[in-house]
Amino acid sequence: MMNQRNNERFIILIISIGCMGLSIESILLGWEFWVPPLILVGAVIVWGMHISGNPEYKTRQLAYLGYVMLLVFYHGVHGSSYYDVGIVIVLAMVALTLFDRVYMLNLLFGEYWIILAIQLFIVSKEHNVVFDDVNISRLFLHMSIVFMVYFICVKLVRDKIDMDNSDAEKEARIEAVDADMEDFLSNISHELRTPVNVVLGMSEIQLKKNLGEEAFSIKQAGTKLAYQIEDIQDYTECKRDNIILEEDEYTCTSLINDVVVEFRMLENERKLELVVDVDPRVPLKMRGDIKKLHKIFRHLLDNAVKFTKKGGIYVRVFAEDTDYGVNLCIEVTDTGIGIERKFIAMVSEGMYQVNKKRNRSSGGIGLGLYIVYGFAHSMGGFVKIESIPKNGTTVRVTIPQKVVDASPCMSLAENYSGDIIFHSRSEKFKVPKVREFYKEMAMNLASGLKVTLYSADSRKEIEQLIEKREISAIFMGQEEYEDNTAYFEELSKSDIVVAVSAKSDFKKALGSTVMVLPKPLYGYPVTKVINEGYNAQNLDSEDNIAHPNLAGLKVLVVDDEPMNLIVAEGIFRNFGMSTDLAGSGQEAVAKFRKSNYDVVFMDHMMPEMDGVEAMKLIKTAAKERNKKAIVIALTANAVSGAREMFMREGFDGFIAKPMSIPEFEHVMLKVLAQNGKGRGGQAS
Repeated sequence: MMNQRNNERFIILIISIGCMGLSIESILLGWEFWVPPLILVGAVIVWGMHISGNPEYKTRQLAYLGYVMLLVFYHGVHGSSYYDVGIVIVLAMVALTLFDRVYMLNLLFGEYWIILAIQLFIVSKEHNVVFDDVNISRLFLHMSIVFMVYFICVKLVRDKIDMDNSDAEKEARIEAVDADMEDFLSNISHELRTPVNVVLGMSEIQLKKNLGEEAFSIKQAGTKLAYQIEDIQDYTECKRDNIILEEDEYTCTSLINDVVVEFRMLENERKLELVVDVDPRVPLKMRGDIKKLHKIFRHLLDNAVKFTKKGGIYVRVFAEDTDYGVNLCIEVTDTGIGIERKFIAMVSEGMYQVNKKRNRSSGGIGLGLYIVYGFAHSMGGFVKIESIPKNGTTVRVTIPQKVVDASPCMSLAENYSGDIIFHSRSEKFKVPKVREFYKEMAMNLASGLKVTLYSADSRKEIEQLIEKREISAIFMGQEEYEDNTAYFEELSKSDIVVAVSAKSDFKKALGSTVMVLPKPLYGYPVTKVINEGYNAQNLDSEDNIAHPNLAGLKVLVVDDEPMNLIVAEGIFRNFGMSTDLAGSGQEAVAKFRKSNYDVVFMDHMMPEMDGVEAMKLIKTAAKERNKKAIVIALTANAVSGAREMFMREGFDGFIAKPMSIPEFEHVMLKVLAQNGKGRGGQAS
């Protein structure tokens, strides 16, 4: 399109120069006095059409051709133009070659012979032109030049048309191959969801029965495979620019909880530190695509862990106020191998891996950052990467979000008083940058909460601060606590709260009053401890969410895959639900007509009667009995926008396979509340 506009502008410029020359020649040679004003009006109209873009491009081309042919004819029929006709025609043909229209060249070539005939048989007689040898040779020379230029221009246009057609065919073939590959990947990811759902579901059932580490290993492998299947699906949607947003309300703390849980699930054999710095002033509730934000976090964390040999990862979350809400900023910094500057631009193009050889040994299929770019852009945001080779990488993702509740996500109680100590030995971190991460996190948290915070490197500094200041809480790492266990145990019996950020296998002494905060440490449990002291409960982020009370619910599970029915029955039994099974849509409708069910979980792709048709028949059957049926889609059809499609069709909720327990609980809490069944449980 831009090339068309440039060619059009160039041709109009040539026409304008020709108009100027023709007007001057007409005035100097005393031709018709009324023609120059008309030429000027015509030039203005031509420029007006170009600037406005109206009418359409092909119509404008015809208008330019007609105007040029009129100018050429007016010039050619005058006696003084006898030797100039060929030059003017050549100029017009060369200029209009840019339009890539052979018929235009044919018309100009035909006009040349008409004007030449007029010159030879009419004008030459009026002006008594003598056809001697010189004039005849000049005439043949001009005719030869016009013919050769016409032939060359036609060939150039036809060659260009052939080349464009060839390029278009190549692009079409490439697009067809890409589309076939994307369809293949999309179908593969869809088909793999069912067996992965079985693997994850069965391992979850085994874990509930406490059957050992084998079940946990199976679940970890299944979860990793499930993520890679999701990545393939997300990648194809990003490539096709076919991402549909699924906006919902969410809390900032739930988003950070996802970061902490994801990090615990990652293979962290190098014992990397994770520092999570959340600005307490981030709005408590926002509206956006929480699932895609989760995936962005997962990819950024996974990428940072994968390419960091030692040190740690610093996650910073903050918000910038805007007219439409906030720009949510997610920043992940690592102490890893970094990316060379020339490769940063390539990251957004897809399938680029910083170190392909190493990546094969560390896992992953190299789609993470490309998906991050695709999701961020689809949500109206952007991604910025800053990196120094061998000195780490910072990836910042900025995404616009609507604000639902502008209250700060973390705040201190109104009656709170006292100062805080963060005790950390500087020498324990082999990578100095990690110490800076912790220091910055502590400072930002103190600033956001508006509390006075002191950093203490040793026991002596703590003792001096306690003497001079009103200290209400001391936070430290496991190593610092183990260096002076007796001292901190004694402090914890006073009015000072002592909290230790420790690994999962940490065991404190019997009868100890020291509080234990699971790693990684971040603002939410710290704020909870500051506000509630030793009364603070549920400091582990994994347990800081409400769980639904589903005991006694009678549910019908519909799926044509027998193993999926077994998995669903096993998982739902753990929630205390009474489960009935149906292997087809027809069977589900028949069972629903004979019995009452609180909830129906419906597969989508089933032979003879699909899930949508079965759902509508069940809803109709319920309406006939003056009841309301709750039908939730439980399906492997998890492409972008699937949730909206199922909700438009009339489903009450949507759960993708393989089924995530937290997602299942979230959907059940929401659906039951919306349908007046209020069975939400307490945070455990």
